[in-house]
Amino acid sequence: QVQLVESGGGLVQAGGSLRLSCAASERTFSRYAMAWFRQAPGKEREFVAAISWSATNTNYADSVKGRFTISRDNAKNTVDLQMNSLKAEDTAVYYCGARQPPNGNMYYIGLRTDDYEYWGQGTQVTVSS
Repeated sequence: QVQLVESGGGLVQAGGSLRLSCAASERTFSRYAMAWFRQAPGKEREFVAAISWSATNTNYADSVKGRFTISRDNAKNTVDLQMNSLKAEDTAVYYCGARQPPNGNMYYIGLRTDDYEYWGQGTQVTVSS
């Protein structure tokens, strides 16, 4: 069972930056595909960014391209989301997701909530306009 703990959320003004971090308990974390999703009040959870276990493949939602960067440190069992130029519409609870890729595919990334087996408890990001 993988346990994920997000941190780094908070209140920031529009145009500002935040860095979210997700720490994983699993010692084989380096073989897990990881992603960030977010959920705003009254809305479904939506994809934000994903990274393969090898870190050779990443993907971003159109709404965050050029502003957010996903990265991972397999030695520290962490995946981070650097968020710049934040907008009011980025306000949401941000969740970290993890899964073992099919056949250990080093390039695999999932874009749907159903693609991920494990989730953290979430961290609130509020952007004031």
